[in-house]
Amino acid sequence: IQVKEGETLIISSSSFADKEVKVGAPSAFAVTLQPQGNLQEVVVTAYGIKRSRNQVPYAAQQVAGDEVSKNRSSNFIQNLSGKVSGVEFRQSNTLGGSTNVVVRGVKSISGNNQALFVVDGIPIDNTNAKSGNQATGRGGYDYGSAAADINPDDIESITVLKGAASTALYGSQGGNGVILITTKKGARGLGITVNSGVTVGKYDKSTFLKYQQEYGGGYGAYYEDPSGFFLFRDIDGDGTEDLVMTTSEDASYGGKLDGRLVYQWDAFDPLSPNFGKSRPWLPAANQPGSIFQTSVSSNQSVAIAGGSDMGTFKLGYTRTDDKGIMPNSKIAKNLVNFGGTYNLTSKLTAGASINFSGINGKGRYGTGYDDKNLMGNFRQWWQVNVDVKEQKEAYEREKRNVTWNWADPTDLTPIYWDNPYFTRYENFETDARNRYFGNASLNYKPVSWLNILARVSHDTYSEIQEERQAVGSVTTSSYTRTNRNVSGTNYDLLMNMEKELTKDITLRGLLGTNVRKERREVILASTNGGLVANRIYSLSNSLNPINAPQEVDARREVWGNFAGATISWRDMITVDGTIRNDQSSTLPKGANSYWYPSASLGWVFSKLIPSATWLSYGKFRTNYAQVGNDAAPYSLVDAYAIGTPFGSNSQASVAGTSANSALKPERTKSYEFGMEAAFIKNRFGFDISYYNAKTFDQIFAVPISTATGYNSRFLNAGNVRNKGVELSVFASPIQTKDFTWTINLNWTRNRNKVEELFPGIDVITLGTFQGGVSVNAALGEPFGIIRGNDYVYANNDKGSGQRTVKANGRYDITVESNKNIGDVNPDWIGGVNNTLKYKNFSLSWLIDIRQGGDLFSLDLYYGLATGLYPETAGMNDLGNPSRNTIADGGGIIHPGVKQDGTPNDKRVSNTNYGSYGYARNPAAGFIYDASYVKLREAIFTYALPKTLMGKLNPFKGIDLSLIGRNLWIIHKNLPYADPEENVSAGNLQGYQSGAYPSVRTIAFNVKFRF
Repeated sequence: IQVKEGETLIISSSSFADKEVKVGAPSAFAVTLQPQGNLQEVVVTAYGIKRSRNQVPYAAQQVAGDEVSKNRSSNFIQNLSGKVSGVEFRQSNTLGGSTNVVVRGVKSISGNNQALFVVDGIPIDNTNAKSGNQATGRGGYDYGSAAADINPDDIESITVLKGAASTALYGSQGGNGVILITTKKGARGLGITVNSGVTVGKYDKSTFLKYQQEYGGGYGAYYEDPSGFFLFRDIDGDGTEDLVMTTSEDASYGGKLDGRLVYQWDAFDPLSPNFGKSRPWLPAANQPGSIFQTSVSSNQSVAIAGGSDMGTFKLGYTRTDDKGIMPNSKIAKNLVNFGGTYNLTSKLTAGASINFSGINGKGRYGTGYDDKNLMGNFRQWWQVNVDVKEQKEAYEREKRNVTWNWADPTDLTPIYWDNPYFTRYENFETDARNRYFGNASLNYKPVSWLNILARVSHDTYSEIQEERQAVGSVTTSSYTRTNRNVSGTNYDLLMNMEKELTKDITLRGLLGTNVRKERREVILASTNGGLVANRIYSLSNSLNPINAPQEVDARREVWGNFAGATISWRDMITVDGTIRNDQSSTLPKGANSYWYPSASLGWVFSKLIPSATWLSYGKFRTNYAQVGNDAAPYSLVDAYAIGTPFGSNSQASVAGTSANSALKPERTKSYEFGMEAAFIKNRFGFDISYYNAKTFDQIFAVPISTATGYNSRFLNAGNVRNKGVELSVFASPIQTKDFTWTINLNWTRNRNKVEELFPGIDVITLGTFQGGVSVNAALGEPFGIIRGNDYVYANNDKGSGQRTVKANGRYDITVESNKNIGDVNPDWIGGVNNTLKYKNFSLSWLIDIRQGGDLFSLDLYYGLATGLYPETAGMNDLGNPSRNTIADGGGIIHPGVKQDGTPNDKRVSNTNYGSYGYARNPAAGFIYDASYVKLREAIFTYALPKTLMGKLNPFKGIDLSLIGRNLWIIHKNLPYADPEENVSAGNLQGYQSGAYPSVRTIAFNVKFRF
């Protein structure tokens, strides 16, 4: 390095703090960066402030940008799963679906519990726009998490701030933890990076059901035909009765698939080659799994970055096209980002960035119990004799709803289910979201120890969601349109100082103000009574005058002032304190000001033994803090909703929940203890934390007497406690010149408990679901207890005793439906990431684990009752078909005991809704352990050697990568489905209905650096 006399050499790296070296005369020398000693790892903290590792007295875990972009998935949020301790990620298997991100447990009973995403100081809206029906599994679409608009290729690093002490400066926004994203910046010179990749995927058969192949459509002697499994009609006109498939019965408890000639659904379709013909009664050659196609994604990106002494710039563009496993499903993303800095003077720097994301979706998968979710059809109500390929051919002949589920052979209208291809190609949705976010700043440094930043940041997006139901569908034709505009603006003024008071003492100070303005506008309108003309989707095509649209205009403004001070002694002991005051427009005037204090202490004890060869680094830390949360907009004053006019008179009504003009902010008090250590020249080490947080003065709707005219009222009541341990471990078992092996392990154990509710209230029902279950905040129980009816147990009522059988041989079931039958919270979560590097080869793989936690499966609740699954057929304990009559040696004996405590020996029938589904069992019979162990990703990369690159101008590097994701579910306890699959993000978890299978993907990517 050549340095002239009088110049200062600044050594800077993304992994190390800036260091200055004074040079007295022209000199050339070498600099070696060491991970310990004078150069310390830099950690990005609140408001983008950089601290050395020694001076961070709270838990803050960093993830390199490559870790979330190298697998080439378009959703960087999902790529964090298993790589960070203290954070639970729950993913959806729908195309472009949402991800639930909760840091250190659920805190707010009815409020938002999602982590805050901040990109280069810009708070990013992460709303998952969904209806109440979608959230409770009653139908709709999962339109994804808005933070997924962030371009993974633009991410330099991610810092997860977990506890209140690390997030207190963000005020009410940071109460649920903060995920800080630092984007890539320009540097001297010019660099160009190009990525090009393609990904293909197949559904994982272990997460889709297996059908029994012995019995066909119908319910047996239950509905139309009391004497057998078929309709008996003279179809061919020969005067004798023929066997006719019961087209109206959407189950597989029908006749044995023994090859008899039967008139099936296509015998009544005039355009079918089988019209008027009987066919052998056999299992379908193409079961519902045949509908899944190979998913294909392409990802192309280019990034240009450069700079000089006067400033820097970066420009990036990424195009992603995802085609899902369901027919007629795709999402296209265009992501553009531009940013730069310019040194106006030696002390004043201007900076700006702008990001654009354009998302266009078509045919996202329907969710929950809905005719547009084919998984509900296939997993719950189906006939195994129906061939999906034949259904496709029937639709494609005239693009009509030729279904297998006719109301009757003489009434060719769908009764419960449409043709699955008609559903996918006619009853589809489309959506589009255009988003802009960015900032403009001035950074002034009047003296070397003081920095002043003025910044304006803005995040805004507009989206449209259109949902269709075609004429001829099983439900009334319709068109529904939602327009949504969301915007948030932040004004920041920050003064940040760092000064050495003495040789041993360094003072860092922060003084700032923040003004946050938010607005959310929604208009939802739908046709009324059906469509006049088919395939014309507009509100004006309504058969009847449309009802008044639903309109929302929610605004919030928060003024915040904050300060912080950090004193470090010999870079060994750090004392840190912050204070923030917020004033929120959603709280009562005169009582809307509230404070957030924090205090932290860090002690780098390894400084006391600098000569120890076994100890590379060691630090204790402890902290205490408070954070809070304001109310939702318009929670203070009751308002009227104007509905559809009745004649010439307007209709108005109040909401079901009464507002409260005396609300206080929610509060969270938390403390944390932690320790970091590294050993033997950083060959291995760990970071462990214990935390304990109590959230009180919760704002939620408490049930009140309906005599008041309301169902509930917003009140401050109750508290929720979270406490737990999180651990991160790293190790380099092998480290040679050519070969290294590194391991990173993350583990989290959180315990959650509802300690108080409103006096006289022992449970708040968060959501009710089909199947007779609910998710609740129950006094003395973890948040997210699943309640429903249960078996009666011989020894106790906690589920550990034997199930009791009644005199008829069927299980005894509780009358009460408020039994605790499940807990959605896992016992622990973790991940193990291994990386092997040999010369220019690299292989990494991630094992992602969730242990414990429960879910309710509506798929098995219904599907076992309709005879789809192998358990409902096969042989019984006598070696006879279990679906035979008891007189013919059929039936089963339920495990359990009789009323007198003796083993059950009463045989019961396994026909007509059988013995396994909802008709004979309580909700508790369909609670399953949601544990899993997954090979989440594996990546093999080969970098062309430098000797070759010297001959390939202008390339500086070429990397070839083979990437696998969701390759193998090593272990799970839930049959026929992915235990990670959920309905959507939010507070309602632990419920599956119409679950989609997971998708194994293999990608090939080429990365060019110029």
